Amino acid sequence: MAAGFTARVEAVAPDAWGRPAPCEGWTARDVVRHLVTWLPGPGFLLGAFDVDTGPLPSVDDDPAGAWSVVRDAIQRSLDDPAIAERVEDCGPPGHLSLAAAVEMACTPDVLVHTWDLARAVGLDERLDPGEVHRMAEGLLGVPPEVDQAMRSSGHYGPRVEVPAGADEQTRLLAFMGRRA
Repeated sequence: MAAGFTARVEAVAPDAWGRPAPCEGWTARDVVRHLVTWLPGPGFLLGAFDVDTGPLPSVDDDPAGAWSVVRDAIQRSLDDPAIAERVEDCGPPGHLSLAAAVEMACTPDVLVHTWDLARAVGLDERLDPGEVHRMAEGLLGVPPEVDQAMRSSGHYGPRVEVPAGADEQTRLLAFMGRRA
């Protein structure tokens, strides 16, 4: 999952970081800023695990470098069984291991923001079909109360209508409030 986002980050032209992203009010740089501050931050599931990124390059000066540091820190933690399988209280989702927290929240967030970044800067918008399918299976049929909770939390925008026969990626992005 991180490989797809990383490939897009590394392909962004220096003058493209200020282009508007599909997330209202965000630029391409802000997409990276969101991931490098939110994923390891105290307000997110990984905050319970104290993933140590060390000093981060400025997202304003080096978005690719900042992403690389965060990605590598999360991967190092996942590669250490003592950290990856340690169970912590992650708030409303309950007690989770780092590996489960990454699977539950990081993977979907990185997936959708891969598309956001690609759309913002004109790169390949195709996402990994296996990841899209796995995520779509978990989201597209959620009960109305779960759908409402996800939207009211600000995680997703209003659902976008898609034509009959739309492919799975288009349907998933539309569920998240994005027009593919």
